[in-house]
Amino acid sequence: MLEPYKKMVGNTKEKHSTHKKNALGTDAAIATVSHEQKSNPLPKIILLILWVGGVYLAVQYLLAFLIRFIFQPTTNTPLLQTLYAISCYIISILIILFVPKKINKKWGTNFEELGLIELPTWTDLGLAPVGFFLYVIFANILVALFSIFPWFSATERQDVGYNSAIFGPDRILALTSLVIIAPIVEEIIFRGFLYGKLKKNLLKNSNKKTRKERIKVKLKIALAILITSLLFAIMHRQWNVGINVFALSVVLCLFREITGTIYAGIIVHMLKNAIAFYLLYVIGMG
Repeated sequence: MLEPYKKMVGNTKEKHSTHKKNALGTDAAIATVSHEQKSNPLPKIILLILWVGGVYLAVQYLLAFLIRFIFQPTTNTPLLQTLYAISCYIISILIILFVPKKINKKWGTNFEELGLIELPTWTDLGLAPVGFFLYVIFANILVALFSIFPWFSATERQDVGYNSAIFGPDRILALTSLVIIAPIVEEIIFRGFLYGKLKKNLLKNSNKKTRKERIKVKLKIALAILITSLLFAIMHRQWNVGINVFALSVVLCLFREITGTIYAGIIVHMLKNAIAFYLLYVIGMG
C-alpha cells in the first residue's frame, strides 16, 4: 500500500534535486559570464607588450653577443650582417608566435588573427601608393612638430648595419634583408600578432547595438593602433626613426582594419624600405 506513495515521494525528491542542480548550474553559468564581462584586459595587454618587445630586443642582443663571442669578427661584413638580421627575424617570429601556445593553448594564434587569410588582392596592391602618400604626409607633420625640441634631430642617420658604400652581391644581400625580409616579418609580428591580440582583448564582450557601444569599439581599436605603433617606434631605438615608423604603423594598422589582412601593409612597408634603400645605397644620399 505504501509502495506507490514512496515512489511518488521519491520521484518528487528527484525532480526537486534535478531542478536544484539545474538552478545551480544556471547560476554558475551566469556568474562565469558576469566574471568574463568584468574581467580587466589590462594585465593581458601589459604581458603582451612585454612579450613582443622583450623577445624582439632580447633576440637581437643575445645573437649579437654570440656572434662576437664565437666568431670574434674584426669587421661587420654585409654577409655577416645579413645572416645576423635573418637569424634575428626567424628566431623572433618563431618564439613570439609559437611559444605562447606551448605554454597555454588559449594563448596560441591563427592565420585570421595574424591577418594572413586568403591571398593578396589587387586592392592590396592598389592601396600601396595611397598608403605611402598618407604615411609621408603624417610623418612630415610629426617631424615638424618634434623639430621644436632642441634635442631632436630629423637628419640623424639610421644605423641598419650596412656601410653606404656597398656594391654587387653585397648590395643584393642588403636588399634582401632590408626590403624583403624585414617588412614581411615586422608586419607579421606587429600588425599581425600584436595588433590582432590587442584588438581581441580590448574588444572582448563588446557589441555594436547602440551608438555609445559603437563609439567605444572605435576608441578601443584606436587604442590598439596607438599601442602597436608606439611599441614599433620604441623598437627602433632612435627618435627620428621612431617618429617616422610610428606614422607608418598607424597607416598600416588602418589598412589592416580596411582589408582585414596585413598584405597591403607589407607592400607599403616594402615600398617605403625600397625607396630608402635606393636613396641610401644606390644614389648615395645617406
